[in-house]
Amino acid sequence: MSFEKDDKVVLHDKHSEFDGETGTVTQVIESMFGEPTYTISFDEGQEVGIAQDQLEAADADDEADEE
Repeated sequence: MSFEKDDKVVLHDKHSEFDGETGTVTQVIESMFGEPTYTISFDEGQEVGIAQDQLEAADADDEADEE
């Protein structure tokens, strides 16, 4: 599944301080291999260069929890 700017997503990266948190896609960049990478903004910062397989669409329940 690909994501678009302003989509709510959950990051899955055990090396990130934002692992398991819901954020917002702020930028989509296509790599030289044709795969998209994403910049995700969180309340406490952002992650850059995130691969599509590290993200999942946030449930409506996750979005409600963030507010």
